[in-house]
Amino acid sequence: MSERIETLKKARERMTEDRDVFAKTLAAPFDRDKAERARIKFIETQVLIDAIDRAIAGEQTS
Repeated sequence: MSERIETLKKARERMTEDRDVFAKTLAAPFDRDKAERARIKFIETQVLIDAIDRAIAGEQTS
């Protein structure tokens, strides 16, 4: 496996861990301020994970 793909997979793993923290905050008892911040960060992180997935797929087809 290329070093580039390995780096992307590590980045994806890190972002998945971050997303899980935001999901736990969203699942916790409701706190408006925390929930709003967590929701925004969850969405931003998921968009990044999707972009990393596309980059990995692009590298694998090259």
